[in-house]
Amino acid sequence: MTLKCVIIDDEPLALELMESYVRKTPFLELCGKYNSAVMALNDINFRNIDLLFLDIQMPDLNGLELSRMLPQDTRIVFTTAFDQYALDGFKVNALDYLLKPINYNEFLTASRKAFEWFELKHQANPSREEDFIYVKSDYKLVQIRLEDILYIEGLKDYLKIYTENDPRPVLTLISMKSMEERLPSPRFMRVHRSYIVQMNKVKTLDKGQIIFGKTRIPISDTYKTDITAYLNKYLL
Repeated sequence: MTLKCVIIDDEPLALELMESYVRKTPFLELCGKYNSAVMALNDINFRNIDLLFLDIQMPDLNGLELSRMLPQDTRIVFTTAFDQYALDGFKVNALDYLLKPINYNEFLTASRKAFEWFELKHQANPSREEDFIYVKSDYKLVQIRLEDILYIEGLKDYLKIYTENDPRPVLTLISMKSMEERLPSPRFMRVHRSYIVQMNKVKTLDKGQIIFGKTRIPISDTYKTDITAYLNKYLL
């Protein structure tokens, strides 16, 4: 298992140091580094990042504020020069709180703590062996894990299946109705005559549209009642 991680720090030297630590840790995969929490927020939500190495004192949006906007399963290791935020850090379920200057042993200890947290999570919720589908694409059979699907777009008799690990969709000859019947509900829901969405991948909605990066998926009136009922179950 590898953890997808992001580094956020407005100090260039700290950013470079943390990057060097991530790159020599075999169970970590660097998915981005940012000098601004605002710049990082959209990518974090869209790419399903596991772990953040996050500075606290930053302009515009600080680390504590960002931590309250993250997906439920994204974990945090705070990296800061100030110890007065430690209690606040643990209130937002941070796995660790590292004080600068940070050496590699401290970094590795915190990273292992994160790895153990995700390992226990996977053991408690093991993925089912049948949690995938095969589709025909370019005269080949392609396996697609359900966990990786973001959304599916219908184009006449074809479907485009968009996954979080590949910028290019898988194109397959199958009807929306057949795909909808094959996918488990309400995990996957029809939100428009041309779109099926994996609901637990939805991080942002705006003005009746589901947002995946730069893509905006409309929720049609036909499906609005079902979608609203689903969202209300999780609304605070």
